[in-house]
Amino acid sequence: MLITQDRMLTCAHVVREPDARMWVEFAENPGIPPVAARVAPDGWLDGREDVAVLALDGPRPQAEPAPLSRRLERGAEVWLGGYAAPFDADGMWLAGRISGLHGDWVQLDARTNAEVVRPGFSGAAVHTGREGERPESVVGLVVSWRGDLEMGLPMENDLAFSYMIPVDRIAELVPLVAELSGPDGWDHAFAGRLRRWFTGADQPSVRFGVVPEGGGRDRTLRHQLHRAHLVHHGGHGRPDELVDTLVAQLRPPRHQRNRYRDWLLEGGDEPERSLAGRPAAGPVLAVIGLDEDPDPAGLVRVLARVHTLGFRLLVVVRGTEGPAPGAVERDLLVPALDERAEELLRRAERMERTWSRLDGLTDSASAPPRPATDPAARRHRLEELRGLREPHARLVGLKQLLRDLRADLAGAPGLPGQRTGPVGRP
Repeated sequence: MLITQDRMLTCAHVVREPDARMWVEFAENPGIPPVAARVAPDGWLDGREDVAVLALDGPRPQAEPAPLSRRLERGAEVWLGGYAAPFDADGMWLAGRISGLHGDWVQLDARTNAEVVRPGFSGAAVHTGREGERPESVVGLVVSWRGDLEMGLPMENDLAFSYMIPVDRIAELVPLVAELSGPDGWDHAFAGRLRRWFTGADQPSVRFGVVPEGGGRDRTLRHQLHRAHLVHHGGHGRPDELVDTLVAQLRPPRHQRNRYRDWLLEGGDEPERSLAGRPAAGPVLAVIGLDEDPDPAGLVRVLARVHTLGFRLLVVVRGTEGPAPGAVERDLLVPALDERAEELLRRAERMERTWSRLDGLTDSASAPPRPATDPAARRHRLEELRGLREPHARLVGLKQLLRDLRADLAGAPGLPGQRTGPVGRP
C-alpha cells in the first residue's frame, strides 16, 4: 500500500526479514515501472506489530497514495483486493463489514466464508466506499484470517473471519502514518485543482500559489510535480542554468542558440520565432520557491519571456513577503488572464456572429448557443481594464470578467434575436 511517493506499508510477515529486498509492482497501473524496495529506517515493527514500512529505491509519484483515515464505523462496508490463487495474475476483490476489535486488530465479517481473505491478501489496503460527498478512504491493512476449525482455507471452516490492522493502530507506531492520517496529511482539494490545471483544458496559462514548506499542502504539491515538463527550485539553481535547459528544449539552429539565451536572460529584441522549434503544445515549467531566489523580480522577467514561447507556468512562493508576489501579479498573472479573457471573448464573438447569420433562418431547437450577454459589452469592459494602471485592480477585474465570460458561454440557446438567462433578458 503506497502512502507517499517513496514509502509503502505492508505486513512484516510478507517481508519476512528486516534486511530483505522486495520488488514492487503496480498491478493496477502497469504503466508505472516496477521498483525495488527495502525496509525503511525504523520501519521494521515486527515484535510490536505485524507491519513494515518500505522505502522505494525511486519515487513513484504517478501512483496515487492511499487516502489514510483513522475513522472506523461498525457495520461499514469495506473492500479489499488481493492476489490469491487462482486469481494471482489479475487479482480479486472481496467485500466485508467492520465488526469489532480483536485485540489491536479489527475483525471484518464476510457474507460467506468464500469472501474471507486468504494467502495473497496480506498487506492489502482496506477501502471504504464513497458515501454522499465523503471520499473513499483506507482504514486498515489486511493482516490475517482465522477459522473456528483451524482448517487450511476459510471455506473448510464453519466460521471464518478476516482481520485488519487499523490505521489508528499503525499511527501509534509510525509517525509518518500519524501525520498522513491527520488533518494536515494531504490537501485533496488542492490536488484536484492542480490535476485540472495540468491537463490544460480551459485553464489559464499561469497558475500562482502560496505553499509554505512542509505540511500536507507542500506534500501534495511535490506529489503532483511529476506532471511538469521542467521543475526549477528558486535558490537552488541559477537562472542561466534554467535558460540553458530551456534553449536545449527549444532546439533553435546552432547559430541562434546564444541569441535565444541572451534574450531570455536579458530581454531586448526577441529572436525570429520561426527560427526555433516550438516545444510540444503547452509544456509546463514549474518554479517552486520563487521568493527564495536571490533576484525573484529578475527571474519573473525571465519567466515572462519564457511564457511568450508557449510554456505554461506554475509559480509557487513559500511566503508572501518581498517583491515576488507583486512581480508575479504584474508581469505574469495579469498578462495571462488578459490573454485568457481575449480567447474567451473571441469565442463569444464568433458565437454571436453565427447567431446573426442564422437570425430568422432556424428555430430555437436547431439554433446553436448564444452568449448570454452581448460580447460588445464584454469587449468594452476588457478595454477599460487594459487602461488601468494598478496591476492588482486589473487582476481583480480580469478575474471577474473571466467568470462573466464563462457564464456567458455556458448559457442555453434561445430564440434568434433574443438573450436568455438573468443577464440580457429581453
